[in-house]
Amino acid sequence: MKKSIFYHAGCPVCINAEHEIVDLIGADNIELVHIGEDRSRIPEAESAGVNSVPALLTPNGNVLHINFGASMADVKG
Repeated sequence: MKKSIFYHAGCPVCINAEHEIVDLIGADNIELVHIGEDRSRIPEAESAGVNSVPALLTPNGNVLHINFGASMADVKG
């Protein structure tokens, strides 16, 4: 089974959402990507349709934007 990918930037909103998502779907079913630390993953996230973080990319390719922590423009600086 393909994992979901949770993109975040490390802000308090993102960290809270990360904990909730991991509790809901389990750590084994998700890849956590801190794009503030691994900026090389920003183009990947944008190509998948991520407009803001935190966001969850499902195995089906759907992007679920969760709350609002930062826009991708803010993350890219």
